[in-house]
Amino acid sequence: MAPVSGVAGSSRSAACCAVLLTVVLFFSAPATTEAYDSLDPNGNITIKWDIISWTPDGYVATVTIFNYQQFRHISAPGWQLGWSWAKKEVIWSIAGALATEQGDCSKFKSAPPHCCKRDPTIVDLLPGTPFNQQIANCCKAGVIKTFNQDPGNAASSFQISVGLAGTTNKTVKMPKNFTLKAPDPGYTCGRALVGRPTRYYSSDGRRVTQALMSWNVICTYS
Repeated sequence: MAPVSGVAGSSRSAACCAVLLTVVLFFSAPATTEAYDSLDPNGNITIKWDIISWTPDGYVATVTIFNYQQFRHISAPGWQLGWSWAKKEVIWSIAGALATEQGDCSKFKSAPPHCCKRDPTIVDLLPGTPFNQQIANCCKAGVIKTFNQDPGNAASSFQISVGLAGTTNKTVKMPKNFTLKAPDPGYTCGRALVGRPTRYYSSDGRRVTQALMSWNVICTYS
């Protein structure tokens, strides 16, 4: 059965600390670049893919796009994030965003996944999305400000339940061939790299939890 409830439960537990998380990551923004922009040579878009729980056939992950560029906002109609799965993974369910195409899910006899494409494209939800479909930092129509100018609106997040995937740190496979499209001419994305697990702070700051595994992808203006 599709683990749809895993996304909703995990969404509530992550939402209270997402704002503090963005502030922490602001002070540790990576400086690695894959391309060069003379106006902002160290600026980049960082994608963090945090596995926060395992499911019977995969995992639940929070994916956050951080705009570490100095001056270049991602403006309407917003970002489009794509990748290729390493194996035959599917997206059982998603909160805070949607896949633009479902793909061929005919092999699933009941409760088909949200997306079965080998190369899904994800877009943000619109403002006014029902609360039960949201997570923190979502639903801004793909618009992301810069940390330099508006740190409170410099991140965009969504959460996915991935199936037909590995269920441990040793068996899970990183997605590949990441693409980031925006109204600007374009971005070049590097490959996903294992990073230090993201730390999540409770709303009162008295407890810290961390992702089970974190991957980082750096995209630069090109």
